[in-house]
Amino acid sequence: MRVGVHINRFNHPAGAPALGAELAAAGAAAEAAGVSWLSVMDHYFQMEFNGGAEDPMLEAYSTLSFLAAHTETVRLGALVTGVTYRHPGLLAKIATTLDVLSGGRAALGIGAAWYDREHEGLGVPFPPLAERFERLEETLRICLQMWDPAANGPFEGTHYRLAETLCVPAPVSSPHPEIMIGGSGEKKTLRLVARYAGACNLFATSPEEVTHKLDVLRRHCDTEGRDYDEIRKTMTYSVDEGDGGDLDAFTRDINGYTKLGIDTVILAPRTGAPAEWIERFTAPAVRRLAELD
Repeated sequence: MRVGVHINRFNHPAGAPALGAELAAAGAAAEAAGVSWLSVMDHYFQMEFNGGAEDPMLEAYSTLSFLAAHTETVRLGALVTGVTYRHPGLLAKIATTLDVLSGGRAALGIGAAWYDREHEGLGVPFPPLAERFERLEETLRICLQMWDPAANGPFEGTHYRLAETLCVPAPVSSPHPEIMIGGSGEKKTLRLVARYAGACNLFATSPEEVTHKLDVLRRHCDTEGRDYDEIRKTMTYSVDEGDGGDLDAFTRDINGYTKLGIDTVILAPRTGAPAEWIERFTAPAVRRLAELD
């Protein structure tokens, strides 16, 4: 099981002027620790349970581009891109640019979006849930068409119409940046994973719950004629800075997931100073998980 880090707070004690140096240090610490994945949230406002909308929040793809310039090996992505935030043609171009400039290290983490306050606050349309899933599927189809050099042409969907799907330069990743769909909805989200994605992202709720979700995904793969083993399984594991970074407790807990075929556990610390936390907690966690394997 590999380890990723999800940077989800930007409330550095020294304020906004310290964020650039802190993120650069976090990228360096992640690579030194052997971390395989580094992600940020795609939100305009900080989430209510993570400090609230008045807390600092950086735009995701600008931040990922900054991290690309300060790292060399780690895979980079948003966890997860809200489908409502960008027109899909522009999103494909943005993700492609990140992939090209990072040397093929971009992933497209994407989901149906949910945070109504930030949409309403900044005047971004927030359709009903059913429509957001329709838009999500069309966005996935558009991205795949744009990443296929032989498929340039119009796209006619219910919500999006493109006269051309030209994307030059093409992604460096072969055949294209990995698509990771976040969420555990059994009827729609996991079906879309089986149909379009190279990876899924679940929450580490319990080994029993994750087992159930993976069983649902396997059934969708059977229906779609997809090889279940082709899909990389990841899960997000929240770590409260206040727990003191109890590695023994983490190891005991994560041990219950090691037999489920989880490729990467993405640690999400609730701290605005992730570099020190990565050195203190993540580096030894990488070694612990290597021992469990």
